[in-house]
Amino acid sequence: MGASFQVEILSPDGKICQTTAQSLVAPAALGYMGILANHAPIITSLVPGNITVRSADGAALSFRSMGGGFMEVSRNKVVLLVDRMEPAE
Repeated sequence: MGASFQVEILSPDGKICQTTAQSLVAPAALGYMGILANHAPIITSLVPGNITVRSADGAALSFRSMGGGFMEVSRNKVVLLVDRMEPAE
């Protein structure tokens, strides 16, 4: 297993996901952004699209963001604040 980091996805309805991940792909304003462990600190806006989290055990979790939001990456932790979310098909 490679290096990992914490992921937390929050919406106005509450916590959607909290897990340890190997990678995350999210729809940032300028295109999809991939995050791995030890990523440089960043804050970016999110647009509607698919969010994929590959957990530490290798399982892929997929969600569909239906609105805007923000993503903060800092100290091996990623927090996504999204307007509305549903499971991806």
